[in-house]
Amino acid sequence: MTDKMTDKKKAIRQVAISSIIGATIEWYDFFLYGVVAGIVFNKLYFPTDDPVVSTMLAYVTFAVGFVARPVGGIIFGHFGDKIGRKSMLVLTMMIMGGSTVAVALIPSYAVIGIWAPILLLTLRIVQGIGLGGEWGGSVLMVYEYAPESKRGFWASLPQIGLSIGLTLASGVVGLLSFFLTDAQFMAWGWRIAFGISIVLVGVGSWIRNHVVETPEFQKVKEKKSGAKIPFLAMWKDHTGNILAGMGARYIDGVCFNIFGVFSITYLTQSLHINRTDALLGVSMAAIVMCFFIPYFGHLSDRLGRTKVYAVASLICGLSAFPAFYLMGHSGASNLVMWLSIIIPFGIFYAAVYGPEAALFSELFDAEVRYTGVSFVYQFSGIFASGITPIIATALLASGNGRPIYLCAYVLFAGVVSAISAWWIGANGKKKGQALKVSELSAK
Repeated sequence: MTDKMTDKKKAIRQVAISSIIGATIEWYDFFLYGVVAGIVFNKLYFPTDDPVVSTMLAYVTFAVGFVARPVGGIIFGHFGDKIGRKSMLVLTMMIMGGSTVAVALIPSYAVIGIWAPILLLTLRIVQGIGLGGEWGGSVLMVYEYAPESKRGFWASLPQIGLSIGLTLASGVVGLLSFFLTDAQFMAWGWRIAFGISIVLVGVGSWIRNHVVETPEFQKVKEKKSGAKIPFLAMWKDHTGNILAGMGARYIDGVCFNIFGVFSITYLTQSLHINRTDALLGVSMAAIVMCFFIPYFGHLSDRLGRTKVYAVASLICGLSAFPAFYLMGHSGASNLVMWLSIIIPFGIFYAAVYGPEAALFSELFDAEVRYTGVSFVYQFSGIFASGITPIIATALLASGNGRPIYLCAYVLFAGVVSAISAWWIGANGKKKGQALKVSELSAK
């Protein structure tokens, strides 16, 4: 008995480590594009006379990656529910890594003209398809291995990959910005950040090849109870949960892209803060997030998934007002500027992102779970994440450079997500009560 428990603990630790490393690499690839979009791609691939238009065009290609992610979620979710979680994770990593390295090789608009943005757009679509299947598989590998009483904590660990990936992406770009001149960085320095992905992918693929398939999926295969077409079965049996899950995801995408992506453009272009200092603020917030994500995942095991998520959604929404006020009034104080990012992004956002993996996994049965969590997370990402930098740019311009409308939008997202999380909790209680009644009747 003791040996079995030791083997289970060893297995869950191995799966958790492999998922964290794999998710880190995938998110590094994806977020590197977002970090660079507003400071490089707008100038090299979308040159216009209006800097606002150039920035928005660069963010359009950023958004396209989110539009492609649901396609990847459906494709890899289908095969993940039919064939297995592990094989899909190895394949998605190769797709993400290959497309990221290829971005480093695209000549600028000045060299090949219109083909430059076309190639960039194509590779962004490939990136999106790869990541569309990555996230669901990563969290499910850990969630389906973990004991039920600790699934919030264990499923939150792959979520750390997001913060580590963002730290690496912003950190690498920050270091290159620090050691290189602006001319060197714009000419070739940024390409180094994309090129080193090939090393990360090699390490990650080797690790993932040594992970065993999850016990829950093995049971589905043994019982031959898998759905013929998981996507259709998901909609048939879980329509309410799909819609509520997408609503809950709203604040996650908005908060992340406002503080992790758009804030860099806002600080450097609107407030004229040094790019390295702005990137350092995001990097520090991401490091802080690494510790708070598992904490709030653990807290959701104790207090309840939906309670933690709903309260955190409201706090995230409200935090935009003091955060942007402090950014605009930080003056020469980098500390104030950094705190305006670290507190809402490193702590409040972690309270949403920590419990999210287990919350979404619990919305679906094992037979359609890969498809379900992938679709909810990735499809909602189109409006929650992909278009957020574009909306933020437009709202900032409509406010004549003042972020009041932008902050109101973040609050709106927080309210929608809190209501959605409350519905998930209330609906779950009703189902639990109905189950108890049916059990008593059977006895």
